[in-house]
Amino acid sequence: MKEKILIFLHGTLIMHKSAEDKTREERVEQILNNDSSVYDYISYIPIGNAVEKLKFWQSQGAEILYLSSHEDIKDVERDKCVLEKYDFPDGEVLYRQNGELYKNIIEKIIPDILVEDDCESIGGEEEMSITFVKPEIKQEIKSIVIKEFSGIDDLPNDLESLKK
Repeated sequence: MKEKILIFLHGTLIMHKSAEDKTREERVEQILNNDSSVYDYISYIPIGNAVEKLKFWQSQGAEILYLSSHEDIKDVERDKCVLEKYDFPDGEVLYRQNGELYKNIIEKIIPDILVEDDCESIGGEEEMSITFVKPEIKQEIKSIVIKEFSGIDDLPNDLESLKK
């Protein structure tokens, strides 16, 4: 059976263009200071070697699903353009619709693994997608939380190790 990996886009896999060559802390500061490139979604770039890491997981049989912070379909389409531009592995881009919460999406698809950042720049744990998932569903999901804008490069390449 394929491992279903749901991975958050913004701050976990991709970031605003002006964050390139900045430290993680500087990137967070840009968000807090409303840097204009934060809102130029079509110009977003991968964080580190995110594309290669996801392709490696996919090559081991993982199904990659993406979770967007956007609720507007036009912005979600921009996310899809960024994923395509940088040759991210194919995968459905999920987003909140009609007042949905992140927990609704997660509870519907129940991924084997959820990778997201700690939402440092927007309020921390209260903003994370796993926070309000029902406990009985949460226990079925391997939740991996990384520092915002640190990227997924340090996560294991091996799917079995990633699950542990």
